[in-house]
Amino acid sequence: MNGPKLTTDLRDRAFRWIADDVDTESRNELQAVLARAMGGAPGAVEELAERMAGPLEFGTAGLRGPVRAGPNGMNTAVVVRTTAGVADWLAQHGKSGLVVIGRDARHGSEAFATAAAEVLTAAGFDTRVLPGPLPTPLLAFAVRQLGAVAGIQVTASHNPPADNGYKLYDDTGAQIVPPSDGEIERAIAAEPGAVSVPRAPGASTLGDELLDAYLAKTAELPRGSARELRIAATALHGVGADVLRQALARAGFTDLHLVAEQSAPDPDFPTVSFPNPEEPGATDLLLALAERVDADLAIALDPDADRCALGVRDTGGAWRMLRGDETGALLGEHILSTVDTSDTSDTSGTSDPLVATTIVSSSMLGRIAEAHGARYAETLTGFKWLVRAGDGLVFAYEEALGLCVNPGFVRDKDGIAAAVLACDLAATSKQQGRTLPELLDELATRHGVHLTDQVSLRVTDLSVRATLMAGLRADPPSKLAGVEVSTEDLLPDADVLRLRGEGVRVVIRPSGTEPKLKSYLEVTEPVADDLADARTRATERLAALRGDIHTLLAP
Repeated sequence: MNGPKLTTDLRDRAFRWIADDVDTESRNELQAVLARAMGGAPGAVEELAERMAGPLEFGTAGLRGPVRAGPNGMNTAVVVRTTAGVADWLAQHGKSGLVVIGRDARHGSEAFATAAAEVLTAAGFDTRVLPGPLPTPLLAFAVRQLGAVAGIQVTASHNPPADNGYKLYDDTGAQIVPPSDGEIERAIAAEPGAVSVPRAPGASTLGDELLDAYLAKTAELPRGSARELRIAATALHGVGADVLRQALARAGFTDLHLVAEQSAPDPDFPTVSFPNPEEPGATDLLLALAERVDADLAIALDPDADRCALGVRDTGGAWRMLRGDETGALLGEHILSTVDTSDTSDTSGTSDPLVATTIVSSSMLGRIAEAHGARYAETLTGFKWLVRAGDGLVFAYEEALGLCVNPGFVRDKDGIAAAVLACDLAATSKQQGRTLPELLDELATRHGVHLTDQVSLRVTDLSVRATLMAGLRADPPSKLAGVEVSTEDLLPDADVLRLRGEGVRVVIRPSGTEPKLKSYLEVTEPVADDLADARTRATERLAALRGDIHTLLAP
């Protein structure tokens, strides 16, 4: 069967992009694809069309995509035009002065960070670059520490090895929110070809003082004095190992054992199929190390170290990773139980503390906050919303391993700071003769069993998601898991449906990064006398809920 024909339009658009490209390797790469397409090579027209289908969308998480030539990829030409758009957007809003740029160690990161710095320097900004590949939280910290008007981090976080990305922070040190993303996307579209964008050297490289300032603040996070703790940790081939080691040492935790095979940055991520602590198998080496050294706590950072996952030895003696909601409950309780709410003159807001999580995370944090007389907020998914939850924020988390235990100096998720505070909690508990699983049992006994799960429908045609969402809006279910439920539609703020009943909650939304329709499930069960019985009942109800959602989402 003959494949699709190369159209004149597709060919001409490819020629124009090649002519405007600023990188020789990318130009040669796209020329080779175009030549194969013109020669009728199998699959070449489809590949060319995919590469030219862009541009990459500039959303509230910035850019993210495969490192490859063409407008629908991460490459120097795309970064140049994107940064020109950011520079014009800043100028339109009267912002001038300092911009700070950071990067991870992925393929292309150094070149992309250099290109972004050159564009901003040519546009008249005081451009400063972090010294080498460093965790994303350092960039978020730098924006506020240096009084920058914006910050750019070149990273694809925990995406597959082939990807890279570009994340933008505004002058508050938080990721941008609408309408900024749309304004920037329009500014990028108005830019000329990359070859016509002015670039200039002259960006300055920051010294060690920024990291020192960050480490000094993280060292102040522990609430207790206990420091006897053996820690196993992994950076998953990312940039977090050395900063984690320094942060823990400054805080007094020196018995640290790193997974040697995963400690040095490696953009190919050779020991994991997917560099995300949530993925099956990603933490196998960590848990094996924890068992081998008889650790008290296991810690997994994602590659840019803004996420943190914890591993514990369960009551049966086997090691397991905690779910994000379990870690969120533990650290939320730890922070609220140690916040001094008596000092009403405290301008930091801790006299009237606020904790926050997202609408898809466990609701247990709300119960914990109520027990401590603290305020509680739920936001849309993403830390760009969580850090804007309100004044007096002392803690925020999302179920996907994002934790902010230090909103006073990092307005984003911070895996390094979260690891320091988790060690404080684990060491304090160890000193008291208690384990983290026992603390989870205590929370469940006080606030009820909270079980969460996900059901995702992967689609090849994105219109299927829209059809299913429209159908659910037109005819929502009246019962789930035998419980009457009501439906709340979050449009126009978000394409989200929230279904709630007694002890049951389901949130359904299209994924913003994957071709999936995602459902987030939660059941709650009060504990009358026996925790094990309550867990059994909750598990049975969650299974019933999962079955109903599978049926509901069947295309």
